[in-house]
Amino acid sequence: MAVFGALLLARPPAGAFAAELIMLEQQGCAWCLRWHKEIGGIYPKTEEAKIAPLRFVDIHGQWPEDLAGIRREAFTPTFVLVEDGQEIARMRGYSGDEFFWFLLGEMLAKLPKS
Repeated sequence: MAVFGALLLARPPAGAFAAELIMLEQQGCAWCLRWHKEIGGIYPKTEEAKIAPLRFVDIHGQWPEDLAGIRREAFTPTFVLVEDGQEIARMRGYSGDEFFWFLLGEMLAKLPKS
């Protein structure tokens, strides 16, 4: 039991990652659905996900407190790369997997080198 408790304490809370990729979406968004079908299942297994874990935010839901400094968006899907609460880059729309991976690479290249 103590080991399980230690594992829970070692797990970072939501939003604790230095960088995150925020997907802004809304119900009924056909391009969001296409992204989920083409990319959603594999993203968590990628090197990109290790750098910027993915988090989903409904644009019509309550805006997360930790994203207070991030501008809301009306167009979905929109992907916002955030590091330490600051927007690094933004990608509006989804027009296929190859374009997505290319633009995501460009976005990740803007992260400060550690």
